[in-house]
Amino acid sequence: MASLAGSPDKNGSGSNGSGIELPEGYRPSPDEEFMGPLQLEYFRRRLLDWKKQILSEAEGTLATLQSEPLREPDLNDRASSETDWSIELRTRDRQRKLISKIDSALRRIDEGEYGYCEVTGEPISLGRLEARPIATMTVEAQERHERQEKVSRDD
Repeated sequence: MASLAGSPDKNGSGSNGSGIELPEGYRPSPDEEFMGPLQLEYFRRRLLDWKKQILSEAEGTLATLQSEPLREPDLNDRASSETDWSIELRTRDRQRKLISKIDSALRRIDEGEYGYCEVTGEPISLGRLEARPIATMTVEAQERHERQEKVSRDD
């Protein structure tokens, strides 16, 4: 399937070259074509907005890190600040990994594979995609995968 939108720039923004206008308040419905142009555009926009939000938060963290000294005169205050920043930086690292998954989902949209389970090829429910737009498996396939992972960890 051909790409529906222009490629985003490195910040996740970019022109939407799809020419597809989503109706005001549009939400995907099981009554329409699964992963038709409207649904694909809806999820593309959700993913791009999510990525933009994460990048914006990361920029805010970086700006704060650069402007606020981490040296507190009191040892307890310093320990508390360092703990807070450690948690913040771990969160940013998780979000960096999330951006990779968002980029992968955008690639699947461009390649016409978005919305289908990578294991079974079955459609992933719209409810699951709404809750987790980066999902690559149906709930059933994900549960099977997690059970197999647990069994192999227990060995």
